[in-house]
Amino acid sequence: MAGITFTEGSGLQDSIFGKSQAPIRMFLEKRGEAFEQKSVLPILFEMETSRHWAEKFTTMTAMDGFQPVGENGAYPDDMMQEGFDKTLEHMTWKDRFSLSREIMDDAILMDLKKRPEAFIAGYYRTRELFGAALLGTAIEGNKAATFRGQKFDTTSADGKALFATDHLSKVKGGAQGNVFKDAFSVDALSAVEGAMQDFRGDNGEVLDVAPDTIVIPNLWKLKRDVFAAIGADKDPDSSNNGFNWQFGRWNVVVWPYLNQFITDGTAPWILMDSTYNKAYGGAVWLDRVNLEVRSRLDDGNDANVWQGYARFTAGFNDWRFAAVGGVSTGTQLIAG
Repeated sequence: MAGITFTEGSGLQDSIFGKSQAPIRMFLEKRGEAFEQKSVLPILFEMETSRHWAEKFTTMTAMDGFQPVGENGAYPDDMMQEGFDKTLEHMTWKDRFSLSREIMDDAILMDLKKRPEAFIAGYYRTRELFGAALLGTAIEGNKAATFRGQKFDTTSADGKALFATDHLSKVKGGAQGNVFKDAFSVDALSAVEGAMQDFRGDNGEVLDVAPDTIVIPNLWKLKRDVFAAIGADKDPDSSNNGFNWQFGRWNVVVWPYLNQFITDGTAPWILMDSTYNKAYGGAVWLDRVNLEVRSRLDDGNDANVWQGYARFTAGFNDWRFAAVGGVSTGTQLIAG
């Protein structure tokens, strides 16, 4: 859990407002903990803390490897170089709410509880929506997401949209794609998994990509198809009830926040390798300043004002951690 830092404003301890500080803090902490436990961001993003204004991510290309030189042969020179890099800059996020002197005088418990809960829920909901906006915009093939009036980069380190048909290699190898037309099915799942397992690094080397997670929006037909494909150890479409080799191999994330950032009538689905994502920084979330909440008295109207301040950002670096299916602009893997 990221945690919340509280600061009590001066002069509140000896006033009617001072008595509310501990209960309000309790409501904020309780709500924050509940939202953290329900968050899917730690599943989809590599969560890191930051101590700088921005963070740069890069990789090193693979070496060519050992060469046969024969008896007493000379040592061949090998080399590696820096791959594509990506810089993520932090954004400042703020919000506030207030409790009037009259609320305190009359001890209106409903407002004392509901306003802090709504405030903290708004913070964690913002984080979920921000992550969903980045991923949903990437699914649409766009290079930037507009979220609450601000633009955020959704390209990978090679400058392409996260999901693209023409990702570049730094040293050698042709263009690669991680966006596919195929609607979800057992065959499509198998085909996209195979395509991901053949992803190549910036020096043309075969990587260790092994997808283990399926991410989908909250669409009932898509959920039905996914769980029908992976939810039983026997193949329901086989007359002899053959073995279903996709059973028990997948973690499924149904993310309702994703719905509002995809085109109506579409049903995209994402395969991702959670291990590769953490090892190589595919989707990265950076917390620079955890949520800080402080209270003060407003000299103008005697209200108790609560202000929240945080700094965080997120983005994409190595595109190879994920692929998306069900997108009309993608490559068709299965005929028909």
